[in-house]
Amino acid sequence: MSIRQRHIAQLYLHGSLNEEQYGHVIELVSGITPHVQEMPPDAVQLDLTSALRYFGLSPYDVVQMTMMRLKALYGIDSSAGLAGNRMLAAMAADVSAPGETTWVPAEQAAAWLRPRPVTALPGIGRGTAATLGRYGLHHIGQLADLSPATLQRLLGAGTARLLAERARGHDPRPVLPREAADRLTADLVLDRDCLDPAERHRSVLGLADRIGQLLRAERRVAGRVTLTVRYADRSSSTRARTLPEATDHSPALAAAALGLLSSLGLQRARVRAFTLRADRLRPAADAFHQLSLDPADTRARAVEAAADRARRRFGPDAVRPAATARPARDSRGGGVSWPMAG
Repeated sequence: MSIRQRHIAQLYLHGSLNEEQYGHVIELVSGITPHVQEMPPDAVQLDLTSALRYFGLSPYDVVQMTMMRLKALYGIDSSAGLAGNRMLAAMAADVSAPGETTWVPAEQAAAWLRPRPVTALPGIGRGTAATLGRYGLHHIGQLADLSPATLQRLLGAGTARLLAERARGHDPRPVLPREAADRLTADLVLDRDCLDPAERHRSVLGLADRIGQLLRAERRVAGRVTLTVRYADRSSSTRARTLPEATDHSPALAAAALGLLSSLGLQRARVRAFTLRADRLRPAADAFHQLSLDPADTRARAVEAAADRARRRFGPDAVRPAATARPARDSRGGGVSWPMAG
């Protein structure tokens, strides 16, 4: 039985991508091949082997198609390396200029590697390179020609064995798709551009409360929150914060989300929408909570549990934080009143 030749591509994404943009890239390339390994924030590896028959194209043409889609749909420039394994694909990507692809076919891999400096091999740092240099070993071809015993005396058994394999262009590692991140998301699209800091505060607070309700309903806790703010000109800003402890407690989520909002320094920005995402989720039973001597914390959690029971009985809007209430016109005198909130 013949072994099918692998075709691995590594793409470098040029420009400063935020988390949302990187997610768009992963979504796009996952439509080309399911074998995608994320390398945030600016790279991704694809195993194209099983995709070639579907598209009826050469490996090089599939890479070009991917790069053109990234540019056409998201305005993202990229460069790529294409080879028979992950190591060679990464090395080829390293020498590719923006918009270009370096293809190293399997039958040419040894010749392509030989003249390259030993520092181009993954795993060779300054110390190892200096040791090899003292013995006149400056190019990968020299390492490939060296006997395993000699290389072992110079570097030790483990390092020598790994570098000998890499110098010959061998890398059996598979492309390992990462499971989709488990997350919960709440968003709010405003009726008009928002310039009011108080309104922004209320909006983010409401989203945090909604995320907390979802987490508690599913008996899960979140380890990180991410806030994305979209502006009237369709641009956006994203900030993320890892929580001190995984939680489903709305005040803790709100504190983190409002901290992210403050860090953006929006000032006079015209805000159109907010998205709050909670990820790094796990079962609430597996989480811990730092006990507090402050009785206010215990009371807050008890009130939260009571509010959740009321929502389950009377609907999601039966109880909500008073701070999320928005001013309404008083029909009697045209002034401003505040709707009742739980």
